Amino acid sequence: MAAPQPVMSLRAATASLGARTVLRGIDLTVGSGEVVALLGANGSGKSTAIRTVIGQVPLSGGELELFGTPFARFRDWRRIGYVPQRSTAAAGVPATVREVVSSGRLARTRLRPLGRADRAAVARALDVVGLGHRAKDSVNALSGGQHQRVLIARALASEPDLLIMDEPLAGVDLAAQDVLAEALREQVGRGTSVLLVLHEAGPLAPLIDRAVLMRDGLAESVADPERLHDLACHPHDTRDAAATAAAIQSGLSVSEANPGTHA
Repeated sequence: MAAPQPVMSLRAATASLGARTVLRGIDLTVGSGEVVALLGANGSGKSTAIRTVIGQVPLSGGELELFGTPFARFRDWRRIGYVPQRSTAAAGVPATVREVVSSGRLARTRLRPLGRADRAAVARALDVVGLGHRAKDSVNALSGGQHQRVLIARALASEPDLLIMDEPLAGVDLAAQDVLAEALREQVGRGTSVLLVLHEAGPLAPLIDRAVLMRDGLAESVADPERLHDLACHPHDTRDAAATAAAIQSGLSVSEANPGTHA
């Protein structure tokens, strides 16, 4: 029987920001119901990779398919939810928490008034991230971590088949991280595929099916995201990233793979 079609596929993808080449021919896929984490140091290409998937950064080479459709012909954006990196929920615009989260339904409603199903989806998303009691509050009264939870609720309200998140734990305290991990666990339990950028896996580690290490615009699938913390966040502390990743997969420590380094 043929393997199921990936919900997202980048093949030999290259991309640049200005004159700087950021992605150097990466291959990246996300399968149905799979949780894939992109790990790596700042500047390694993690955020650029996911921004190519949503069309914010155009590919200069290679191919992108979403749900089996070439990117140029893809139109079904209601199937994708996106949580941006370190952004405020309303950027100073006066709006309630419910109004911001309701905007996640726009791709489905096509600007028509929200119906019963839409309102139920918004309420469910707010409850999942633990902000149902703040629905009528102004987003400008929220903390940074609560803003992040509003953005996640907005993405969940669209009931996406593919959820893309850029450092969802950034600026979120430990208690809120546990709330977000539970929210993501519930979403994955419904069959949603997830592609996320992480600096540290934290409480999301048990949910991750596969980790991809980004380094100098290249991508390499590796195992055990928790043991990859030093490699992902401090890549210059190791002399051979490929040897270290291979050692992790075979059960060796980082120091055994690269004598003189710290695991």
